[in-house]
Amino acid sequence: MSDENPVVFVIDDDAAVRSSLALLLKSMSLTVATFESATEFLQKLQPDACGCLVLDIRMPGMSGIELQQQLKQRGYPLPIIFITGHGDVSMAVHAMREGAIDFIEKPFRDQELLDRIYQALEVDRARRRADDEAVHIRERFAGLTPREHEVMLRIARGQANKVIAIELGLSERTVEIHRAKVMHKTGARSLAELVGMAAKLGVA
Repeated sequence: MSDENPVVFVIDDDAAVRSSLALLLKSMSLTVATFESATEFLQKLQPDACGCLVLDIRMPGMSGIELQQQLKQRGYPLPIIFITGHGDVSMAVHAMREGAIDFIEKPFRDQELLDRIYQALEVDRARRRADDEAVHIRERFAGLTPREHEVMLRIARGQANKVIAIELGLSERTVEIHRAKVMHKTGARSLAELVGMAAKLGVA
């Protein structure tokens, strides 16, 4: 799915709720896909899915909470907005601690739901942008030789060229050459940018 066409996945066992939410979201030019159960959603979920979930917390079979756990285990980071009844607030709070964007109590105002959905879609866009950036950074770092990678790690830790030279048994001039190659290959324009890249990959 493209970044320009995220999907709002509505999962609720109540057909009337699914229908009304689909009409509301389509009226706002949002792409909608509805499912009557968590199991059906999981069976049809695509690996590259983007967007967010509007999810009933209580459903026959697999509950909304159980679906949230399944998505986490499978590595699907889609933002979730829970729809709850008055007796489900403690469950919804627990779901937020597990990463849900928000929960809305029934009955809710259309604008309240729309506001949460737009927030969730922006969270998903930001996450995908960060993922894309990490892929590009990883590709650049893959071009480093083993020695350049060693130098890069020490640079990212703030070590001076002289210290790096002593630790690696190199001349200071050789370290300077490696350092220049690291900056060129990674595209880092400053030490701060290199440290930031390394941190995003978890290698600093």
